[in-house]
Amino acid sequence: EAAIGGHPDARAMLGAIEGHDGNVERSVKHFIIAASNGEIESMKMVRKGYETGVVSKEEFASALRAHQAAIDSTKSPQRDEWEILKGEYGSLINNKVR
Repeated sequence: EAAIGGHPDARAMLGAIEGHDGNVERSVKHFIIAASNGEIESMKMVRKGYETGVVSKEEFASALRAHQAAIDSTKSPQRDEWEILKGEYGSLINNKVR
């Protein structure tokens, strides 16, 4: 259900399961969808698929563009500031969260 609903991590998990079961084409499709939604590890799998000839140049380029667009859509000044603060005060933040 989560994968159908568009959850990138669920798609990545389905890609891994399909790959493990030997369903390479289905695995690649799931990884491309997850990568297109910004899931980083799936983009790495799509790149590996391209390097081994399982993913076409067009599929790779399309997934890469969609992946970058998804990443860019989540950027904001507030998130950038949070990343800076997290780097400077990470140990304090981690202790408060736990």
